[in-house]
Amino acid sequence: MSAALYAIYGASGFGREVLPLARAQLEAAGIPRERLVFVDDNPTVAVANGHRVLTYREYVGMSTTERYVVIAIADSHIRERLAERCSEDGVQLWSVTAANVISMDEVRIGKGAILSPFVTLTTNIDIGSNFHGNIYSYVAHDCRIGNFVTFAPAVKCNGNVHIEDHAYIGTGAILKHGQPGKPLIIGAGAIVGMGAVVTRDVAAGTTVVGNPARPLTKTC
Repeated sequence: MSAALYAIYGASGFGREVLPLARAQLEAAGIPRERLVFVDDNPTVAVANGHRVLTYREYVGMSTTERYVVIAIADSHIRERLAERCSEDGVQLWSVTAANVISMDEVRIGKGAILSPFVTLTTNIDIGSNFHGNIYSYVAHDCRIGNFVTFAPAVKCNGNVHIEDHAYIGTGAILKHGQPGKPLIIGAGAIVGMGAVVTRDVAAGTTVVGNPARPLTKTC
């Protein structure tokens, strides 16, 4: 039986962005690059960026000591379903972290995270599982972030902010700081639009846009 096999679930754009980070992380640990593959439910090529692309069934059917996967899928609900399927099949989550990520003090983060280049996590932060922190995003002091939360590039999450499960924070959004004992809250499944400036709580399932951010209203 061969050594552990590592996978990036999703061979589309984001998965290919994650690939060099994952490859460098594994090579630094002495794991050869051929032990890293893509997994895709609907592969269109056999090789992407020099790495094999396998279906999920091909991946779990391979002879190996252990299997690890990081899920590079933007839709957080699909991400959750895939994580559940992997868990049922004994595939373990692993996290991919760029070499230049800054993580300061008392930062706790769950399994399955992707931390892209130039992400900064300051101090006294709790982050759940399967978090995506895209390039140039930051999380400041005393923030609490749930499971399957997504930060698009350049999100600015200031201190004392609580973000619940499955929230999506768009590119360049700014989350105003909360107060000790009265954090700014982004509810479960909320969407913060690109470039929005959030100065007050966002209810669960609500989409907000603009500066200051307000709920999106549909027009006929």
